[in-house]
Amino acid sequence: MPAPQSLLHAFLPAGAERSRLRRQPGRGSAMNSVMVPIRALGPQHRARIAEHLLGLSERDRYLRFGYPASDAQVQRYVELLNFERDALLGIFNRKLELIAMAHVAFSAMRDLGECAEFGVSVAGKARGRGFGARLFDRAILLARHRGVSMMFIHALSENTAMLRIARNAGASVRRDGPESEAWLQLPPAGFDTHMSKLMAEQFGEVDYRLKKQARQFWSLLSDVQEIRRGVQDGRHRAAE
Repeated sequence: MPAPQSLLHAFLPAGAERSRLRRQPGRGSAMNSVMVPIRALGPQHRARIAEHLLGLSERDRYLRFGYPASDAQVQRYVELLNFERDALLGIFNRKLELIAMAHVAFSAMRDLGECAEFGVSVAGKARGRGFGARLFDRAILLARHRGVSMMFIHALSENTAMLRIARNAGASVRRDGPESEAWLQLPPAGFDTHMSKLMAEQFGEVDYRLKKQARQFWSLLSDVQEIRRGVQDGRHRAAE
C-alpha cells in the first residue's frame, strides 16, 4: 500500500521533496501546504485556451512559443490541438478563467512512442504561485502512466523560469546558443502512479464542478437581486 504522501504527489508544490524523482528541500513557500486542482482540458475548452494564450503579454508569448506569435498564429495553434493524442492540462480560478495551462505532446511516431514534450504558460496575474511546477509534476505523472520514459522541454535559454522547473526536477539541460533542450528520464509507472493519477483527475474535476456551480449560483443571486431592486423602485414610484 503506497504511503499517503506518494498519493498526493501530483499536488505537491514546487521545491517540495518528491518520492521517485529527485527534489530539493522546500524553501518554505506559502504554497507548500496548498493543493492545486488541475483539470484535463478537452475540445470544449478551445475558446478558453485561445483566450488564455491571447491574453499573454508579447514577451510571454515569445517565451512560450519560441517566437513572437501573432494572434493569427496563436489561433492556428489552438485549432490544431490534438486532444486525442496529446494531453492538455489547466488550472482555473474562481471565475473559471484559465490562468495556467500545459501541453504534453506525445510522439506520433511509433519509434519515439516513449518520448513526450512539455510546454507551459501562466497568466501574468497568476505568477509566483508555483503553477508551472505543479503542471510539470502532473505532466510527469500522466506521462509515466502512458509509458513515457523521456520528457523533453524545448525552451529559449532566456526562459529561466521554465529551465529552473526542469533542473529542479533533475533534468539534464543542454544549451545551444539562444535555445536550450532539457530532458528528464522518468521511472516506470507503479501502482502509486496509477492511484495518484486517479486522485489528481478526481480532485480537478470536483473542484471545477464546484466553481462552476458557485458561478451559476452567484449569477442567479445577482439576477434575483436585480429583480428585487426593480420591484422596490416600482413601489417607490407608485407611492409617489
